[in-house]
Amino acid sequence: MTLAHVHPGPATGPGTGQLLTVVAALLVAVAYLLSAGRLRRRGDAWPRWRDVSFTAGGVGTAWASWGAVPGGPFTGHMIQHLVVGMAAPLLFVVARPLTLALRALGPGRARRGLLVLARSRPVGWLVLPPLAALLDVGGLWLLYRTELFAAVRQHPLLHGVVHPHMLAAGLVFTFAVCQLDPVRRRWSVAVRGATLLAVGAAHAVLAKTLYASPPPGTDFAAADLHSGVQWMYYGGDVVDAALAVVLGVGWYTAGGRARARRTRRGAARPAPNRG
Repeated sequence: MTLAHVHPGPATGPGTGQLLTVVAALLVAVAYLLSAGRLRRRGDAWPRWRDVSFTAGGVGTAWASWGAVPGGPFTGHMIQHLVVGMAAPLLFVVARPLTLALRALGPGRARRGLLVLARSRPVGWLVLPPLAALLDVGGLWLLYRTELFAAVRQHPLLHGVVHPHMLAAGLVFTFAVCQLDPVRRRWSVAVRGATLLAVGAAHAVLAKTLYASPPPGTDFAAADLHSGVQWMYYGGDVVDAALAVVLGVGWYTAGGRARARRTRRGAARPAPNRG
């Protein structure tokens, strides 16, 4: 749920921001596959489903950013929003790219530097779940309930700034909720779950307001507007549900590991001397 992609106009092709996003998405997908292959060649295990997930995120981002999306202007825009701003970030994050990078690099200065950056205070604040949510859903309300959306459609430079932000904000929010990779502080499931619920509610309310009236300064056909809003509303629910599943699985797995540790510690204690 982040700043959505907007079409620069019916007669124009992909803008600079879109092209950069396409190239970056494909390059990071290739880098991920090469790193995973390097890990396996040296005998380390790395689930192949993560390769599939990350590659799907990269290909989906490239496809949606290129602009060849069916539907009217607003419907196509919302499909792109769902793919680039919501679905692709989830596919990227569950593939644990930071963990892969740390393992592929091995001991050394580069690995230490990446780990220090990941656990730094600024990054810790950035992935604070409520703050990440505010940046994400707040950007949506700013875009759709002000004249910013109309301005982005008319100014290619502004469009080029907004488009990459869509993917970045979606990644930060998804990373903050899932917290699968090493971070400075792991927030509780209660904090992350409450944040996810609040963002889902804000996203749904925004969709209902758009169903009643388009973004200020725009004039979409009613059928196109309503179709796009339905993609936003129901598609957002699907991605939110998938995020909730990831959150629940992580909580269950962490609980299982904690119980296993307690069992091992109990087994390691010497039996009391009853003699």
